[in-house]
Amino acid sequence: MSHQLLKNRREHPARTAAMRSIEAVQSGDREAWLGMWHPEGCLEDPVGVSPMDPSGEGHRGIEAITAFWDTFIGPASIRFHIRESFACGAECANVGTITTRSADGSVARCELVMVYRLADDGRVASLRAFWEIDEMMEDFF
Repeated sequence: MSHQLLKNRREHPARTAAMRSIEAVQSGDREAWLGMWHPEGCLEDPVGVSPMDPSGEGHRGIEAITAFWDTFIGPASIRFHIRESFACGAECANVGTITTRSADGSVARCELVMVYRLADDGRVASLRAFWEIDEMMEDFF
């Protein structure tokens, strides 16, 4: 688990939310992760059309975000290594590597940028993850 960089950077509400999100994903804490989201939040992971989001419009609303957890996050073991974090306004962009171990034991790594934006109430309004799905698929081992 490597999100120490987030803990060591200047405190910022969006960075704190990003850190809590990463901790919830890594520990498999579905309720903590879902509790961070604004009811009308939007999750784009990855941004654009993909097998995870055929419309490319993102997973909108807590019901769709819950389904994303249940389908993609919950069944996997996911680890983050964050190398850079930039926070300003109501947003935080983190640069790093994600390593995913599927239920069948397959492992993949990919480089990504995750941009968190907070709603006025401090909950996550959007998470946009920029990564190349073709690169990740080539890296399964």
